[in-house]
Amino acid sequence: MNEETSQKPAVGPVTRLLEKQNQRPQFHDYPNYFYAGFLIRLFAYLLDLLCITAVTGLLLGLPANLFGWTKSTELLSVYGSLTLLIYLAYFILLTKLNQGQTIGKMVFGIRVICFNEEELSWQTVLIREGACRFVLRGSFFMIGYLVTIFTANKQHIGDYFSDTSVVTINLLAAREGFIQE
Repeated sequence: MNEETSQKPAVGPVTRLLEKQNQRPQFHDYPNYFYAGFLIRLFAYLLDLLCITAVTGLLLGLPANLFGWTKSTELLSVYGSLTLLIYLAYFILLTKLNQGQTIGKMVFGIRVICFNEEELSWQTVLIREGACRFVLRGSFFMIGYLVTIFTANKQHIGDYFSDTSVVTINLLAAREGFIQE
């Protein structure tokens, strides 16, 4: 009889598993007002597009004009593929090497953070900035950025896949200053 009462119910491990999923490690847990909204992220993205256009013009446009190459924007063309490579390399390299900031994010005082990593890993950056930006760059799929308006942590579709979001640096600096004093 003691053996029967000492056994735990079968739902115990399942309940603990569900509790573990809800208690994922949070390195960056901030109030909702710390997260950057849709408009500031849009303006940062537009500034990044200007930078990418300038870099593409210098690296590809100048040689294309000198040698008379055609500037086809189709993905399967050489020019189109190189343009895409510059676009993705810009976001991947700057985000990883500059603590989650591109030039547009630096100007507007925002940066990318990951909820389950202290610093952004290459895997996280490649998923968010490589794969997700590749998918979300199409006209129809840009709707995936509008999700930012309606989510609690102001995440777009790519943020959900990489478990990231974008925060305002000034609020982080104020919080750190408050905690240290």
